[in-house]
Amino acid sequence: MDSFWLAFTAFGSDLVFIAALALYGWLVRPSGLRALGVAFALSYLVNSLLKYGLNLPRPFTSHPGVASDLAKATAGGPGLPSGHAQMSATLWGGIAAQLRRPWVWVVLGLLVALISASRLALHVHYPSDVLVGLLLGVVFAALAILDWRRSSFLAPNLWLPTVVLIIACLLPVSLPEEYSRGLGILAGFWLAEPRYLPPTTWAGRVGVAVIGLIIVIGVYLGLSALAGLLPTSLSGAARALRYFLLVLVAIWGVPALLKVWLRPATPISQDS
Repeated sequence: MDSFWLAFTAFGSDLVFIAALALYGWLVRPSGLRALGVAFALSYLVNSLLKYGLNLPRPFTSHPGVASDLAKATAGGPGLPSGHAQMSATLWGGIAAQLRRPWVWVVLGLLVALISASRLALHVHYPSDVLVGLLLGVVFAALAILDWRRSSFLAPNLWLPTVVLIIACLLPVSLPEEYSRGLGILAGFWLAEPRYLPPTTWAGRVGVAVIGLIIVIGVYLGLSALAGLLPTSLSGAARALRYFLLVLVAIWGVPALLKVWLRPATPISQDS
């Protein structure tokens, strides 16, 4: 059954999260992307702080044979809380909370349940890891429904992302990479706000999805390769800037290149 559960575990991976956030912003609800992205980044940072702060073991720490090598490859860092469960509940739960459609709740709720169950079936987490991850994910998913456009403090600005990136650049290189990665994501979503409307035709949706993902994945791989050429002392700063730029490419770059389908819009005329 490992292959079955590994397939669902993949829906809780970084690349799937990147693609899902981008596609949701381009094709479904641009006005909700910034709140969802900030909630996702904060959830990611809290998960990392708790995971490495508590430093609790996984099931295969004491019993190596309980999990396969492929399952272990999906397990990064200590056990509590489960990153797959928490981040899936944050992202997919946040989307469901924004859309408020019964069938979306059912489908995405089932997806989160299967992702969470996969962590137990693959023996890479204890039930307590998954439960705590789900509870935290629900809390951060609730942040995605806040109307960020009504608050002057929460409005896009340059000073807070600048402070966040400076902090990321000053982090010791000995710290886990999740910290600088999460700070880069937070800075990007705090600064950038979509200013476009979703495509209105199927041709536009397909075009944006295919071309947009090629651009985003290309930038992701290109920046990763470039960061690998830098000295270790700059790895944290490079990682934060990589994810910061990736968010800006998705929110500003792709719409600028594909504005034939992603029509420019003012905040008032964005979808509600």
